[in-house]
Formats: sequence, structure tokens, C-alpha cells
Amino acid sequence: MPVNRRKFLQQGTLAALAAVSMPSWASAAAKKKFITGVQLYSVRDDMRKDPLGTLKAVAEMGYKNVEHANYVNRKFYGYAAADFKKVLDDLGMKMPSGHTVMGASHWDASKKDFTDSWKYTIEDAAIAGQELVISPSLESGLRKSKDDMLRFMEVFNKCGELCKKSGMRFGYHNHDFEFTQMMGEETMYEVMLNNTDPSMVTQQFDMGNLYGTGADALAIVKKYPGRFVSMHVKDEIKRASGNGYESTILGKGVQKVKEIIDEGLKNGGTIHFIVEQEAYQGIPPIDCIREDIKVMKQWGYK
Repeated sequence: MPVNRRKFLQQGTLAALAAVSMPSWASAAAKKKFITGVQLYSVRDDMRKDPLGTLKAVAEMGYKNVEHANYVNRKFYGYAAADFKKVLDDLGMKMPSGHTVMGASHWDASKKDFTDSWKYTIEDAAIAGQELVISPSLESGLRKSKDDMLRFMEVFNKCGELCKKSGMRFGYHNHDFEFTQMMGEETMYEVMLNNTDPSMVTQQFDMGNLYGTGADALAIVKKYPGRFVSMHVKDEIKRASGNGYESTILGKGVQKVKEIIDEGLKNGGTIHFIVEQEAYQGIPPIDCIREDIKVMKQWGYK
């Protein structure tokens, strides 16, 4: 049954629910407090040209965890799931999460079941050692109205059930439109959180993507305790053109990054802190993420 989040908040029982329904891998992760990693989209060109060499460089910086942004024809950066896991194992790294968009084509409404292609996605994620399967966006056709959203949030919940069978959890990664698109009196993001089961669907909170929309990242984490198992750690800076914001090296921008990740660790349920930088202000991307992990270590996240 759909979770009535407002009722849980009013009764103050959400934290208890999260504790009871926490999967075994999350309980184990909670004991080790948290992990720090990097989204490989940060070095996407390097990964395209030389994935093995880039992964070696990332490992040498001190990153122990990576998050993929490339899964094509059942391969991660050209490697089958088991082979990619071995590459990471040999480098002393793991891949606890990854980005693969779940769209309308992955759900067969007539059969009320997922397509084989999506089932393979979940299967390969498990083989690769993932704990979280993250859908990094939502197709515009699935969010034309609140009714459209509600229908697909049920699919989200079902995907959570599917992932749970393999010892994983399903999650969603926000951009900016979730905070600007209104559905009645709620934002799209509120509709999503209010109509997904916290034990089945978590959120990977990208604190950078929402900057400039008027949404307050710190306030959102405080409002929805326990909902953010993962965070994209991202700072933002004004674009040189003066039009909007873009990501930058941690601590160089205007987002309250450390306050947000501290709140995530304290009350947000966050155990995955994934560095992502998508713009570089003329600095080589590989050098940017090297500086980013130095900052994370200075902040106590290592």
C-alpha cells in the first residue's frame, strides 16, 4: 500500500519505520558509518578514452568507491559485470551504486511486470556488487501530471521490491525540474517522496543540481529525515556567462556543502557520499576530483 508520509511525520514514526525496514546491507553500512566515493561521470572523457588507466589514477588518489554512469549492452565501460567487478577488486575499489535510467520502456503495463532488459540491469548491478540501483532522471512523459507521477511511483515501489530480492535498493537522483515543476500545491519532488515507500525507494540527493531553483537543500534534508541513503556531494559557482550555476571544486563555490553532508550523516540516513563535478573552470577533470577528495578528507569524510 502507498505510504502516507505526512501521517508518519505527524506521528513522528518515520525513523522507527526506517530502522525496522532497513535492509541487511544498509544495517552493515550503518555500522561502518559511511563511505566516500566518486561519480565517474566527473571524468567521463577520460573513462571513454582509457577506462582502466583512469580507474588506476582514481584509486591512487585514495578513492575506494566509484559510481558508474555507463551501462550499455549489459556492459560497464565496455566490461561485462563480473569483469568490471574484477577490475575494481584488483584496484582495491568497489562500486556500491550506479546510474541507469528506468523509463517507460522498462515496464510492461499489460503484464504488470518489468521488461527483460530492466531485469538484466538489476541482475548485472548485483553481479557488479552494487548496493543501490539509481535512476538519474525521469522522462518528461511520465511527469506530465500528478496522476502520471502517481502511476509511475507505484512502478518505483515495485522496482524497490525487485531490487530487494537481490539484496539491493532502488533510488532516484534529482536534477532541478523536480523542484520547479508544481503538481497542485506540491512540487514534483514532494509528490515523489510522499508517494513512495521509504523501505523500497530511497533518494540520492544532488545538492548541486537544485541550486538556483529557490529550493533550500539543507531544509529539504531536515524536512525528510532518513530518506537520503546517498548524496551527490557537489559545490556550485556562478557561470562565467552570468547565466545560472555550474559545479566546481568543493569549497570553492556557494553551496553549503559541508552543512548539508553533516546533516545527511546526522539525520538524513546518508551512508553514501558520492563526489561529482561536471564543470571544471579550465582545470583538468582528473585534477579536480583529486582536489575534491582532499577537501572531503579535511572535512572528515574519508
